[in-house]
Parts: sequence; structure tokens; C-alpha cells
Amino acid sequence: MTNIDQNLTDKAVGRVALVTGASRGIGRAIAIALGELGCNVMINYASNQAAAQETQQAVMANGRAHASICQADVSISTDREKLIAETRAQFGRLDFLINNAGIASPKRVDLLSATEDSFDRVITVNLKGPYFLSQAVARWMIEQKNTTADYKPAIINITSVSAFAASPERGDYCVSKAGLAMMTQLFAIRLADEGINVYEIRPGIIETDMTANVKEKYDRMIDDGLTPIKRWGTGDDVARAVGAIVSGNLPFSTGEVINVDGGFHLRRL
Repeated sequence: MTNIDQNLTDKAVGRVALVTGASRGIGRAIAIALGELGCNVMINYASNQAAAQETQQAVMANGRAHASICQADVSISTDREKLIAETRAQFGRLDFLINNAGIASPKRVDLLSATEDSFDRVITVNLKGPYFLSQAVARWMIEQKNTTADYKPAIINITSVSAFAASPERGDYCVSKAGLAMMTQLFAIRLADEGINVYEIRPGIIETDMTANVKEKYDRMIDDGLTPIKRWGTGDDVARAVGAIVSGNLPFSTGEVINVDGGFHLRRL
């Protein structure tokens, strides 16, 4: 993200965001974009410390923000507790939770051949982890509302067009993203009276290392009109949507779905 409007950065400076799965891909792009806005960032990663450190350096490169890293598997209760405790220790506050961490189906297999092990792992990382991390963070945000001036927190869930576009060869992934979409609505309703807005950002075909092995397939589909905007999406496209929320530009919206999919969701005849 470049050429950020100064009025937007002023609204984010000094605030703190926790971005899960921020060592690479979409999460890295989000963390860097928030750093450009002047937002301090806790960079969560599951296993790739070197990549997380690269993200940390990129966030702090322009001198506007501080960044820390914390290893935690969001699917594990004690790791979620550690992540929140480390954020408290490093920054003393949290304004934004970006639930980005997720995994793809280990293998694309026929729905009738899918295994429980795959289902359990994908659902635990992609849905259970964000669900209970949001629960814990929301409690802390409510606590902060009583002690922090000009405090306008938000929770942002990064889902996928797979929340509504069925792919029978990776059913566990689709179910996890559909669940995350419903989770957004549930938390939006519960937290509205607490002054905490909740959003869903729904990326489409995004060019990351996770999609590298299907690049040729989607190149052909995009050329054939899969999306009205005929190109791959980028992590920066998703990060710009996050930046709009963090900058306070959607104060009267909650539970909203923000499509970043090149128009994939549009119905056509």
C-alpha cells in the first residue's frame, strides 16, 4: 500500500493491531499496510519465524510503527492465551484483531473420500481458533472501553469466496469459511452495544504461495471470464480494505461483507 492519505494515517497512529498468520501472503500485506498507516502491529505466526521477522522489518521500515512477533497456533487454547498476554506485555492495548490465519485443505479429494483428520484440522485452525480468539479479545476490548480515551476497536475476519462458492473437492475449507462468515454476524450482533464493530473481508482469487500450485488453472479461468476484473487479486488489494476499516471509514457498518474478488460474487445472465 502506497500514497496513503495523511488524514487516514492520523486516525491509526499509535493504535495496535494483532494480525494472525502474518508471516506471509495476505497477512503480511495487511501487517505492512497497517504499519504504513502508523498502526503498531503484533505479528502472529505458527512456525516460520524467519518469515515473521521479515514482516516485522517491513512493518517498521518507514519508521511510523513498531512491530513485535509472537509464535502461536491459534487452534490451541494455551497459544491463544499466550498471544493475548504477549500483546498486552508489548503494547498495553489492542484496537484491532485481524483474524487472517488459515490453512487450505491438505489434499483436494472427492467429498465422498474426505477424511475426519483433514476436517478436524481445517475447522480447528480456520474456525475454532478465530472464534475463541475473538471471544477473548472482545472481553479485553470491553475492558479497555472503560479506560482508554477515543477507543474505537474492531474485529476483522478474513474469509474467502469459498464461504459461498462450493468446491466439493475441498469441502472442509468451504465449511470453515462459511462458518467464519456466520461468526462475523454473531459477534457483530453481540458486540454492537459494546461499541465494537465486526467485519468480514471476503477475498477472491488472490496470488499467494497458497494458490501457486493452481496458478495455471486460475489463469485460464480468469482469461475465460471467471471475474469481471480480469486479473489475480493481490495481498495489497485485501490490505487496502483492512486499512479502510482501521482508518475509521466505516463507522456505521457492522457485520458487513466486503468483497475483494474482482466481481466474482456478481450474478450474470
